[in-house]
Amino acid sequence: MRLFLFGLLFPTFLLANSLQDAINAAAPYSTIKLHNGVYKGNIFINKPLSIEGVGRHVVIEGSSQKSVITITSSHVILKHLYIAKSGMNMQTIDAAISMHKVRNCEISYCHIYDVLYGIDMDMVENSLIAHNYITTKKNDLPLRANALKLYYANHNLIEANKIENVRDVTLNYSHFNVFKKNQFIGNRFATHLSLSHNNQFINNSYKYNSVAMMFMGAKNTKVIGNEILSSNGAAGIGVMIGSVANFLFKNNRVSFNAKGLYIQGQEKAKGMKRYILGNEISYNGEALHFHASIKDNTIVRNKIFSNINDVVKDAGKNFESSNVVEYNYWDRYAGFDRNGDGIGDKPFKVYQYADQLWHYNHKVKFFYASPVMTLLNFLSHLAPFIEPNLIMEDMKPLMNNK
Repeated sequence: MRLFLFGLLFPTFLLANSLQDAINAAAPYSTIKLHNGVYKGNIFINKPLSIEGVGRHVVIEGSSQKSVITITSSHVILKHLYIAKSGMNMQTIDAAISMHKVRNCEISYCHIYDVLYGIDMDMVENSLIAHNYITTKKNDLPLRANALKLYYANHNLIEANKIENVRDVTLNYSHFNVFKKNQFIGNRFATHLSLSHNNQFINNSYKYNSVAMMFMGAKNTKVIGNEILSSNGAAGIGVMIGSVANFLFKNNRVSFNAKGLYIQGQEKAKGMKRYILGNEISYNGEALHFHASIKDNTIVRNKIFSNINDVVKDAGKNFESSNVVEYNYWDRYAGFDRNGDGIGDKPFKVYQYADQLWHYNHKVKFFYASPVMTLLNFLSHLAPFIEPNLIMEDMKPLMNNK
């Protein structure tokens, strides 16, 4: 194990904790370079400083108590490090890296594992978290913690990280952050926003999460160009959208989920809340699931095909005039295009017939696709004995999905 400080080589056996001592002795804005070896963790960085691993396996290992690295200064850079063995105290947020009231920091090309929390970002601004691998202790899911915990953290770039087998990534009261080209695999809530505004999620990949994306109390959010695939479990939600304003969901692929988009409307809210534009929503159990009112949505130019159900509504009012739904491709559309303009001659209408029963009573879902439910549904289409509910109407359905 060798450690360089200002280009000088220090034999580590001379120091009780050579890394912390080197940090204490370093001048602000200097760089400490570490060669292969295991360095004692539970270190504190309270000055502008860079720590870089120049070997292939540079490990900073905690004592299984508290956080491995605590940063309380701006302009700190950590690169090419393995970071492991934090404590297990949820209340003190034991983490691989704890950052408090700092800005202009960088954590990149680090491998974080065997920790409770990954990176705790408490009041962190204008910082970069990039090209890291982050996983946590392999506890039962309720005892795992978050890979990233953003709290009052603004204007940060989270790019090209792989986040795997953790509980959540959370943003609380955190604004103007960008998540770009990250991979989220096998997590619970892969990204969960609460009361966080003006955030962007661009070209990320989500696979095998319980819920890929959850937005609660979010304004001016942009979700563009993401792949949201194979959410796990009976719930298996790709995107859960609740209490949002000016929410843009554009050019994403949502496939192989139990529920593609789960949308919770608000009865008393007014004004357009959700813009769902140019997405592929395919091979899901339910493409669009609405809880409460179907209102204030702009749903345009989407490709909706090969889903078991295109639109499901489980409570609240039916389709309202405040929606703009047009130019979508629906593979269930059975109309004609006599003038050849690529648009169906008649609107595409989605009704709830007899098989709507399972939307309200999930015990009935046991019989879904059974002969008796298929017969009831066929008879309801042929000669409705009760008035079906109109839950979606596309005034200008497209004839093909090219």
